[in-house]
Amino acid sequence: MKQARRSLAIASSLISLAITMFPLGAAAETTVDLELVLAVDASASVDEAEFSLQMNGIAEAFRSGEVHAAIAAGPVGRIAVALAVWAEAERPADLSPFHLVADAASARRFAGEVETWPRRVNGGTGIGAGLAHAMRHFDHNGFAGRRRVVDVSGDGRETPPRDYVVLIDTARGMALGRGITINGLAIENEDLGLAQWYRDNVAVGPRSFVMSVARYEDFAEAMRRKLLREIEDRPPLAAIAPDTASSER
Repeated sequence: MKQARRSLAIASSLISLAITMFPLGAAAETTVDLELVLAVDASASVDEAEFSLQMNGIAEAFRSGEVHAAIAAGPVGRIAVALAVWAEAERPADLSPFHLVADAASARRFAGEVETWPRRVNGGTGIGAGLAHAMRHFDHNGFAGRRRVVDVSGDGRETPPRDYVVLIDTARGMALGRGITINGLAIENEDLGLAQWYRDNVAVGPRSFVMSVARYEDFAEAMRRKLLREIEDRPPLAAIAPDTASSER
């Protein structure tokens, strides 16, 4: 009888240990080619029309047949994508859930969410803090990607915060430590040196790059080209023939 009770106790302990190590109902991560966060500038320098041009430009890019084909051509044939709308450094970015995009229908569903996403943040240009929120969004998102990329767009340089927050240098170190690539899309409508500033201070990680547009009206086409390059994991511009690279400053 004692031996039976001892065996039952051992079995119970083993079951408890197994539940602790392998929780019941724990979902396996979905494998994707790319985990992508689109970090969108909603700071005070961006008016309502310019914010809409960014969001509609992203939506338009995800309705592109070329983008659908690029996703389908990947080794796994799907990506995971989310929004991070950022502004004031002292406030958290406004994050969407991650969406699995595997075909034209799922890409259009994500596009529909993006173009109707309300603007809930404003204020200073807290790029570093916005990037930190975007990178933390990869944690426990349910996806396992070969690459993780933050695609940040904006029209200004980081503004000094009033309180201690994550600044760009810290955010870039965070990206390097986590194996995350940060790419930039600089909107130079008010600052003709912004693209170079993005190259020097924002972009980091494997195959990172910066593209630029002169005005918000050109954002949609630039975003489409940028998405294609990120999804297809194209080489940096230095490895592209000069006549091809010239349009991507």
